Amino acid sequence: MVHIQFLGSGDAFGSGGRFQACILLRTELGQVLLDCGATSLVAMKQAGVDPLAIDAVIVSHLHGDHFGGIPFLVLDQQFARRSRPLLVAGPPGLAERLPRTMEALYPGSSTVERRYALRVIELDEGAATAVGPVMVTAFPVVHASGAPAYALRVTAGAATIAYSGDTEWTSSLVECAADSDVFICEGYVDERAVKFHLSAAALRANLARITAARLVLTHMSPEMLARPGAVPGAITAYDGMTLDLS
Repeated sequence: MVHIQFLGSGDAFGSGGRFQACILLRTELGQVLLDCGATSLVAMKQAGVDPLAIDAVIVSHLHGDHFGGIPFLVLDQQFARRSRPLLVAGPPGLAERLPRTMEALYPGSSTVERRYALRVIELDEGAATAVGPVMVTAFPVVHASGAPAYALRVTAGAATIAYSGDTEWTSSLVECAADSDVFICEGYVDERAVKFHLSAAALRANLARITAARLVLTHMSPEMLARPGAVPGAITAYDGMTLDLS
């Protein structure tokens, strides 16, 4: 059983009053966050999710609304007297960007002696990698973030969760989502084209190629929030929404 909880389903700008990207996966072997936007620690505590229970954070790309909450999580865990390791995994560049971001926000925080081990893994494209209680395969997508951007295919026991991160349409999404139990996909705009982001029009044009059992739209602009049926058959995510996969 995998329990999915959308702690943050919003875009970078808090459209609709939503928290930034942060999706909790509770598995039988542990708990993982998919992305950790800058608002994620607030979202976790509002939802009653204990950060001490998080085993790993898996990051799709290094933009603040997907990655910027990690420095706050790292510091929170120090003050919470965490003793067990915290694993952070993401694209190449993560190991350099994370301490730089921490130093920009809280000088000295990246080098302070911690009560727990913070381990950073950079994911190789196409290689299945163990990240805490799950296996993760990264697929290249089209999104400029100063480092590679990935879609993520996460396997926990018999369940498979695909996640687009942010990207314009690319065929790698088809492979990432193939026969998954759920494809959590950016649906930023409807008809108009926004560079590096996914439109409902592109999804509609490629629905026949997406073989996931369920399609869930997230990271929506005000335009898309006003059009919940823009992609036929898709579920519109909201903060607090849950899904259970057996």
